[in-house]
Amino acid sequence: MVSDSVERFSERVSNYVRFRPGYPSVIVDLLRVQCALGAGARVADIGSGTGFLSRVFLDAGFFVTGVEPNREMRAAGDEILRGRSNFRSVEGTAEVTTLEGRAYDLVVAGQAFHWFDPLRTRREWERILKPNCCAALIWNERLLQTEAMRAIEEVIDRYSTDHDRSIRERGRSRIAGFFAPSQVRSAEFPNHQDFDFDGAKGRVFSCSHIPNEGDPRSAPMIEDLKHVFDRYQNAGVVRFDYRTEIYWGKLT
Repeated sequence: MVSDSVERFSERVSNYVRFRPGYPSVIVDLLRVQCALGAGARVADIGSGTGFLSRVFLDAGFFVTGVEPNREMRAAGDEILRGRSNFRSVEGTAEVTTLEGRAYDLVVAGQAFHWFDPLRTRREWERILKPNCCAALIWNERLLQTEAMRAIEEVIDRYSTDHDRSIRERGRSRIAGFFAPSQVRSAEFPNHQDFDFDGAKGRVFSCSHIPNEGDPRSAPMIEDLKHVFDRYQNAGVVRFDYRTEIYWGKLT
């Protein structure tokens, strides 16, 4: 796992929890069929963060172990999912999960694979998966089909502190090789969030490549974002459109 990826979310936990999109339950329905998941299947959620992806598998009745290297993100996930008897979390990375071998029916990663070392991750996931079982890589990708979303993305790009999009694209370019020689399959589903200005601002600040609130560079960004919001809002709301992408296949 890229070392910077572990700590870069530490100061963004609150915005991440409140304003990041969840995952549609249809991805669980798909994997239940495609990966032959029975009742009580064990799922390892790698880079589980605050538990967005874990939650949809928990709601479906699966047992989930979240693996998260960032202490603040893991603590937030533990608090949010407190009382879920079918959830536990551990400190670990994609490459060194600390999980028991040959114990999991499915390994998933949401919004995280682009930070992983593919070769080391593949070996580790082969180790923890039961024979003939699947892994799945999942993203919520912002869509730029509306003028509002294109304008918001321009603000994000203007104030970005690194090349986050190129990192994500590099991750996608490694998907086929990660699953080889098995065939990787894919599907996509619509997703969206409706935000007032505070929500739109929080969603932007949840991005790891944007200056944190309180950083002097954030003030002009907020001003630019407010201009965009005021221009495109409808009844005080702007819609963020996403495409939920899922790639799955067998590793063992």
